Amino acid sequence: MGNSTVKKRIEIVDAIRGFALAGIVIVHMVENYVGAPVPENAMEAAYAGPLDYVVSGFIEFFLRGKFFAIFSFLFGLSFFLQMDHHPDEGPSFVKRFFWRLLILFGIGYVHHLFYRGDILTIYAFFGMFLIPFYKISNKWVLALTALLFLGLGRYIVFMITNGSFIFLPDAMLPNSQEVISYFEILQNGSIIDVFTSNATQGHLMKMDFQIGIFSRGYLTFGYFLLGLAIGRIGFFANFREQKKFTKKVLIASIIGFLVAMGCTALIFSQLGNNISFDNWISMFGLTAYDLANTAMTFIIISLFVIVYRKKWGENLLQHFIPYGRMALTNYVIQSIIGTFILFGWGLGFLGELRNIYTFLIALLLIFIQMVFSKWWLRVFNYGPLEWLWRSATYLKWFPLKK
Repeated sequence: MGNSTVKKRIEIVDAIRGFALAGIVIVHMVENYVGAPVPENAMEAAYAGPLDYVVSGFIEFFLRGKFFAIFSFLFGLSFFLQMDHHPDEGPSFVKRFFWRLLILFGIGYVHHLFYRGDILTIYAFFGMFLIPFYKISNKWVLALTALLFLGLGRYIVFMITNGSFIFLPDAMLPNSQEVISYFEILQNGSIIDVFTSNATQGHLMKMDFQIGIFSRGYLTFGYFLLGLAIGRIGFFANFREQKKFTKKVLIASIIGFLVAMGCTALIFSQLGNNISFDNWISMFGLTAYDLANTAMTFIIISLFVIVYRKKWGENLLQHFIPYGRMALTNYVIQSIIGTFILFGWGLGFLGELRNIYTFLIALLLIFIQMVFSKWWLRVFNYGPLEWLWRSATYLKWFPLKK
């Protein structure tokens, strides 16, 4: 494997990571960084015209549930690359990776105080379960991935709970007192009020979403495993030569998406207008919807790789590389900026901006962060949080400035 191949592999991975981060900030900003169910009629101002519905439809179809998946897939891939690059360290690097996840949990905990939809704490938690799979063959890794994508975690939880939420029974219902009170805190509370709510109730609500019937955590771990498996076959090391494989993945994903969307519509049509999550039909419907999101995720990744292979495509998409190399810093900063714009402790625009405006704010933020990341990495070796994370992982200060 030549140096240029390694460099290209790293570059396309960073480019996809930056692209995924851009999709994530758009979703979060248009969702007003609530990170929880929203009381009925609380966001009416977001739908003042046709463009607002177009933005909402675009996000639902192409972004929501897809770009977090790309990010998660790349986390599993990065795990493999790190383990593969330290073959001589063996168990000692496993311990270091575990320590690295603990540090990530700490960064995520601070981030969670601002935004309870934080994924870093989730990555740190489920990343620990990823470690034993490094030495398990791809056959078993892919088998477990398939079971997770087919809803195994959801079905086990449903059999135990009958659809009830585990930690906060009413916290996922739009008209519950917990949801209404939290929204009022975001609108009118101080930053200490937001931090206090997120540090307590926020973690319980997050765990309901992650390990309850919505099973986001099980899906996240499935993407981790899939990233590990793809790393093993060396796809991104030789993505330019993998044209047939990429085409097969694209075709299979398109077919899978159409089938899963059809199944989703058919299943939920059986429930009529009163959809509840206390029956097996809705569990199968949620799984079909998740499968549609998974298929769209790999349609997007496949198309990204196909475009990146072309010279014009690489010239265009490589602008995401610095943004992706500083993904941790950019992810945390965009949440702080977004919550400042929207929450009561900042400018207080929560629920008052049209979707088209929050969408445009997200695009502006992406542009500013991409320009800043490019400048920063000309002068420095790492992004600020990346440097802190790396230095804390190895317990020594790495040179920040070039």
